[in-house]
Amino acid sequence: MAEGGVLRLEAVSLAFGGLQVLDGVSLATRPGELLALIGPNGAGKTSVLNCVSGIYRPTGGRIVFGATDVTHEKPHRIARLGIARTFQHGELFPHMTVIENLLVARHAHIGTGIFGEGLFLPRVRATETAHRRAVEEVLEFVELERYRHEHVDALPFGTQKIVGFARALAMEPRVLLLDEPSAGLNREEREDLARHILRIKHALGIAIVWVEHDMQMVADLADRIYVLDYGVPLAEGAPEDVLRDARVITAYLGSRAAV
Repeated sequence: MAEGGVLRLEAVSLAFGGLQVLDGVSLATRPGELLALIGPNGAGKTSVLNCVSGIYRPTGGRIVFGATDVTHEKPHRIARLGIARTFQHGELFPHMTVIENLLVARHAHIGTGIFGEGLFLPRVRATETAHRRAVEEVLEFVELERYRHEHVDALPFGTQKIVGFARALAMEPRVLLLDEPSAGLNREEREDLARHILRIKHALGIAIVWVEHDMQMVADLADRIYVLDYGVPLAEGAPEDVLRDARVITAYLGSRAAV
């Protein structure tokens, strides 16, 4: 699934008026790699994801997905190309069921027209069956089968986070962007989350860019770490090296930290 899904940020900058949010961010994903994007609060981590997913337009640099420059593409076009996103607060449809939320994520793969859908022609029926089968496979993968017909707003917060994962996976992405998925979870829910992240990485081979504040999870799961400090790249490398870097320690624990 991850073949050809390399994402590159080349000297990406972002400013709002006189506020410089990102300054020269350059990174690249590798197929099947879990790349953790860390930094103190206000470092610009979510802004990086917003630029990649088309919510923000960079004021400098380029974002390239495979062979396509997506720097100024619209969010729906970027999603169609194979970049999926989860959000810190879920951003699900609360009054829809789990399976309905996942079916919404299949929109990029629907090729039937309004005429055929209105008459419910055989091709439309076959397409609907195929999408339902794809969604059921995702539900099984993340172990949510028993919740398929439950409304999202009736589920525990930790389960809603997994539904957000499942919805992103239903898009069949080649790159997955995770925005602080462990925020608000208890220890048991974080352990479940870690297990699902590793299953996505190893079973599906999807490149993952993971914004995270839990440094123990990062140390245990990440293949590589990229550190931002007030929008400026600070360090990059293996977890055992980056987490011992004096500059990283200062950013988190020094007088300028905002943790």
